[in-house]
Amino acid sequence: MVTAVIGTDRYRTEITTESKAFAADEPGELGGADTAPSPPEYLMSALASCTAITLRMYADRKKLDVPKITVRVTYTKEEFKSLFTVEVSYDGKMEVSQEKRFLDIAKMCPVHKILNSPIQIETKLAIY
Repeated sequence: MVTAVIGTDRYRTEITTESKAFAADEPGELGGADTAPSPPEYLMSALASCTAITLRMYADRKKLDVPKITVRVTYTKEEFKSLFTVEVSYDGKMEVSQEKRFLDIAKMCPVHKILNSPIQIETKLAIY
């Protein structure tokens, strides 16, 4: 479970998980104080880090000569859809067939699968 609590500080939100605490905010141009990543930046971070971790696990398991993996994610809102662009680069050596498989593996990260499938969100009022 993740919990977000916002008080009267303009848009700054305190977030807790079962074992971590961090914050979210909006950039100054949207009225926030830009003291923490914005919610869309966290979503892109989840996709980028999940992809990197998935690729590291694969590279380690296959003993690939890949000492560094970099994943960059951008987000654009188009008229009828949202588009996440994932760019993967690496230091090391791979053959073309290994690179193709590497990109296939990138698409297998759990966050990629979640964002690439139909999503339904149920929002309800909870009275405590």
